[in-house]
Amino acid sequence: MGDGTKGGWIAFAAMAFIVAGLAGVFATYALPIPMERAFAVDTALDEALIAARGPDPDRAIAALASRLGESAAPLSQGTGSWEDRIQRERAAMRARFLAEEQATALRLRWLVVVVNLMGAVFVAAIVGTVSRRPAAPSP
Repeated sequence: MGDGTKGGWIAFAAMAFIVAGLAGVFATYALPIPMERAFAVDTALDEALIAARGPDPDRAIAALASRLGESAAPLSQGTGSWEDRIQRERAAMRARFLAEEQATALRLRWLVVVVNLMGAVFVAAIVGTVSRRPAAPSP
């Protein structure tokens, strides 16, 4: 096998490793999702705080339940004034989303590591196979 062919295989293996690594990097775009969800729920909690000062807070806050997500149940079942319940739930919601963000970041880091290790094993297999082949006789 000529040096050009061996170089082609090595270049192919290197590109496969690079593409595998980039796939892991692109997966990190999932990292902001918990923060975006927290912002959406925080906005809904702001609206619930405004609704709590209105004439019928129970009905107004119940109408926000779909946007409040997990925060709807603690608000409707809580004790104390609406303002106190909303502030307590805001703190709890932030703690939940922070934990979710940290868990997502850890999973994505492992994903990047595993994908890159798979790419490294693939590159090693290709380079090992190509380097063991005997050179083809020249015409």
